[in-house]
Amino acid sequence: MQLMTHRKLKRFVGIGLGPICVCLFFLGVDRGAAQGNTNSPVAPLDHSPLSLAAAQRLAFQRNWDLLAAAAGVNAAVAQRIVAREFPNPTLSASTSKIKADSQPASTSDGNGLWDRSYDTILAINQLFEIGGKRSSRRASAQAGFEGARAQFFDARRTLDLAVTKAYAAAVFAEENVRVLNASAATLRNEAQIADIRMKAGEISTSDQSQIEITAERFELDASTAESSAAQARVALEVLLGVARPKGDIALSDRLEDLSAAPPPPTANPTGFGRPDVLAAEATVRKAEADLRLQKANRIPDPTLLAQYEHEPPDGRNTVGIGLSFPVPIWNRNKGNVLAAEAAREQARLAFEKIQTQAAADIATARFAYEDASKRWETYRDHIRPKSEEIRKTLAYAYEKGGASLLDLLVAQRNDNEIRLAAAQAANDTALAIAALKAATQIIEPSEIKK
Repeated sequence: MQLMTHRKLKRFVGIGLGPICVCLFFLGVDRGAAQGNTNSPVAPLDHSPLSLAAAQRLAFQRNWDLLAAAAGVNAAVAQRIVAREFPNPTLSASTSKIKADSQPASTSDGNGLWDRSYDTILAINQLFEIGGKRSSRRASAQAGFEGARAQFFDARRTLDLAVTKAYAAAVFAEENVRVLNASAATLRNEAQIADIRMKAGEISTSDQSQIEITAERFELDASTAESSAAQARVALEVLLGVARPKGDIALSDRLEDLSAAPPPPTANPTGFGRPDVLAAEATVRKAEADLRLQKANRIPDPTLLAQYEHEPPDGRNTVGIGLSFPVPIWNRNKGNVLAAEAAREQARLAFEKIQTQAAADIATARFAYEDASKRWETYRDHIRPKSEEIRKTLAYAYEKGGASLLDLLVAQRNDNEIRLAAAQAANDTALAIAALKAATQIIEPSEIKK
């Protein structure tokens, strides 16, 4: 039996595919909006000397953890889009044949499809959310988005600190190499002078050997320090997103430059406005919105029905409307409400803990900076100049025969240790400045709402 002509079938297919194409178009637009800014190509890392500021910029573009945090923001954008969407209506159509002698299914003249004895029903159902469900869901999605943005800023904050630590560790190791090589070179020079004095009969062969042994020890320590510097450079390259780290990156900033950076101009003793604190606060707001949503789910959502029925052969066409909703007898959503209340309490406690931890981080970083900066100033302005002067004086006296070999070696070892300790103090100061900057960093609440 031919139920539909070819022309009518084409019209029906066109009408059906039209809304589908429109929906696919808007889905593509929403997907692009959810993804936001994609990762743009990054220029390859060359072998020119790299400053700390440049390293931090490269890490912001390349670091895998930070890129993952950015993907989390994109996922939160998608959830915010989903929360704004309305439930789709449900369209149903059914046709059944009615037994009737007065109006056969077809005639010899070929009566039309609409005039045949088929009972056709078209109905559309639309669910309506009531009780504040939609507003609570949107509030939860917005809080989740703000939390993801705050977590992204916090990931960048911790990444900057990690890059600074790795950079300073590499520079500190390179400074140790320089100090040890300089000490070894000084003793090699003293060994040449000792060789002249030994040939003149002023000192014994053992004296010259002790100087050479001490120089070789410094050279071995310098080799170990060079290995440590290479390992630190490899760790830095990992943070910069280098696919095959080899430790051959060149650094331009010196340890004195890093330790001379000014501390943050303003202190933030409470940690309010720090990204991790804002993220925890957004988690509390999301938990509260989820709790409101679960309480609202106890209210049944109505579904409205609109129906049209065509009933030949009598030609009676009827239009009907209906209303349906679940009856909350056995399930009052009590379990989900209790779970949401527990999640809100956990979020509140986590927020208070992070607030306390932020204040503790700031206080600890402040104490560490004050101690490290004082030590570095003392070594730089007093101890290291005096040690170098004593070493030069005893070296000159030893060359003229006015000092013993033991005095020379003790002065050289002391000067070497003091220069290494000064480098350690400079490194501690640089790390303390970076830690204090990270601990006191704040962002405006409007930054996480964009």
